[in-house]
Amino acid sequence: MSRRRAPLAVLSTVIVTAATLTASTAAQAATTTFTPTADTYVDSSATGTNYGTAGQLGTDGSPTKRTFLKFTVAGISGSVSSVKLRVHTDDVSGSQSPSGGTFRSTSAVGWTETGVTWNNQPAVDGATLGSLGEVVRNAWYEVDVTSYVTGNGTYSIAITSSSTDGADYDSRESGTTAPQLVVTDGTTQPPGDPVWVGAGDIADSGSGDTATAALLDNIQGTVWTTGDNVYTNGTASEFANYYEPTWGRHKARTKPSPGNHDYNTSGATGYYNYFGSLAGPSGRGYYSYDIGDWHIVSLNSNVSMSAGNAQEQWLRADLAASTKTCTAAYWHHPLFTSGANHAPSTATRPLFQALYDYNADVVVTGHNHQYERFAPMNPNGGLDTTRGIRSFVAGMGGAGAYGFGTIQPNSEARNTGTRGVLKLTLHSGSFDWQFVPEAGKTYADSGTTNCH
Repeated sequence: MSRRRAPLAVLSTVIVTAATLTASTAAQAATTTFTPTADTYVDSSATGTNYGTAGQLGTDGSPTKRTFLKFTVAGISGSVSSVKLRVHTDDVSGSQSPSGGTFRSTSAVGWTETGVTWNNQPAVDGATLGSLGEVVRNAWYEVDVTSYVTGNGTYSIAITSSSTDGADYDSRESGTTAPQLVVTDGTTQPPGDPVWVGAGDIADSGSGDTATAALLDNIQGTVWTTGDNVYTNGTASEFANYYEPTWGRHKARTKPSPGNHDYNTSGATGYYNYFGSLAGPSGRGYYSYDIGDWHIVSLNSNVSMSAGNAQEQWLRADLAASTKTCTAAYWHHPLFTSGANHAPSTATRPLFQALYDYNADVVVTGHNHQYERFAPMNPNGGLDTTRGIRSFVAGMGGAGAYGFGTIQPNSEARNTGTRGVLKLTLHSGSFDWQFVPEAGKTYADSGTTNCH
């Protein structure tokens, strides 16, 4: 059965890495998400049957059904500060329940997914970790298991229920709705400058955003988006179904910008309601913030950008007030692109002009689902090694890839078909860029540019 991602219901807090807004050598929270190495359930009415390959995990009081989950936690180098177990109810009639069950640890961790039956099930002999009340079908739920998961190792958790109308959860065979163990630790990173990382054109019903969210799990710093955060229409349900289970776990450290698909919902209300204050003043779509020695501006290419209009005048005033050494900006529609699907957006030129007038250093956009890097240019696309702005198209966040058409002047690097994130390390007078590809892919692009 094919499944779509579902809303995170009732228990909606997911531990994520805190945004790093200044360079610091202090400990930072790092979040890692693990899926089960094994999961199954047992049934008292079929005592010799194994359900290890089933797509569903049953919990019930009559007949008695118990779910078992096993996770192997590895790579945690600091003290664990929080662990959340996330489970998703199946999207079939009867998966809902007045009682989502009781979650307990088990001392036995050597059981195998395809070997467990009612007759040889692990003893449910550990501490009670938490419980869920009413659960509805096709929804995410979360239980705090920090008291049990204390670091690297193997952990086994049972879900039991006394309700005669039990719940059914998706197993690891379900893919994107498999159980998750979200571990946050206080790893101390080596001294270094702040990281600014992200992509655009991100979440849909496919698995591309799962791959790129996994990259963010291992990259600290501030996350940005260059629009089209969800497909196809930017609805509240699409944000809950698609974005929340993947990039959503990094929401607290994300500084987004909107895209045209986000505006397919009138007023982009799905976007603004989902991100809230993270998206700047409500409904406006442009704002700024500082990271270390950098001033960062998030702009909105879905509203008027003409010279003299509200956004362009705000941008000029904002840049004039900045005291930072370096400046970066990002929005959705690219002024410079070689993509075949979307032509260069000349309507954005007044924003680029304002940034050029105030000696900005880098612009990042999306819209075309690919990666492209340009040499420093002036607003008319001419090579400018003195005051030019280096531009990137970073539309490889998860949605299906687009091809290239006519290669534009000063295009220095291009790739399509490899999803990834663009990682920028922000130094006091320069920045390093690095294309980080999804697992299993090898495309790479990196370099350094000095600020003006």
